Amino acid sequence: MTKYVLANWKAHKSMSEAEAWLEKFCQLYRPNPQVEVIIAPPALYLIPMQQKLQKYTTEHLTLAAQDLSPFPPLGAYTGAMAAEMARDLVEFAILGHSERRRYFHETNQDVANKVSEARAANIKPIVCVDKTYARSQIAALSEADLEDLIIGYGPVDAIGINVPQSLEKIKEVIGEIRIIAPDKPILYGGSINEDNAGDYLAIAGLSGLMVGTASLDPVAFARICEKASYDDYVI
Repeated sequence: MTKYVLANWKAHKSMSEAEAWLEKFCQLYRPNPQVEVIIAPPALYLIPMQQKLQKYTTEHLTLAAQDLSPFPPLGAYTGAMAAEMARDLVEFAILGHSERRRYFHETNQDVANKVSEARAANIKPIVCVDKTYARSQIAALSEADLEDLIIGYGPVDAIGINVPQSLEKIKEVIGEIRIIAPDKPILYGGSINEDNAGDYLAIAGLSGLMVGTASLDPVAFARICEKASYDDYVI
């Protein structure tokens, strides 16, 4: 089963810092065919980072958009990045992150529309949920849009505070999500770092990690990716 390790940079780094990060990470990174490493930089950096990745020709290392427009391309939507525009830049898109819901007031229907646009552009959606709205968020998706779905479980109270959710609680929520969306990969995100990543990777039923703050350091993120390659972790 494929494991995923996602670096969500959010609104961090200058272009020069992003290029330096990628150069350092590619020096440290050891590809594993069973581990998919995904980098989600700010949208402005997607084109130059894709060009850099082509130069390094590193396997199992891809890009993700941090967000996509819920509207179709070729429309009067100032400031929006349509999924079709990102088609040749990314393989994945993070959709419905709790910060988008909180600060940009996104609704379940907004996220569902983004998922439809992503799939139409052959971009795999990583839909973020919390326990409180997981059922309604997934229920808003069409049957067709569930096909390539990856679920990112990111409890609001564990994001950005350096206090990850307990292993027991995560196991409980994974079980509940499995009832709603059987057989879909589930990632956990919330205060993951190189010290605790192994504990979370060992949770049965979890398919990988979404890493925020710790992913800003290429050395720390490379170590997390290395832990995901260990055969003794049960995913």
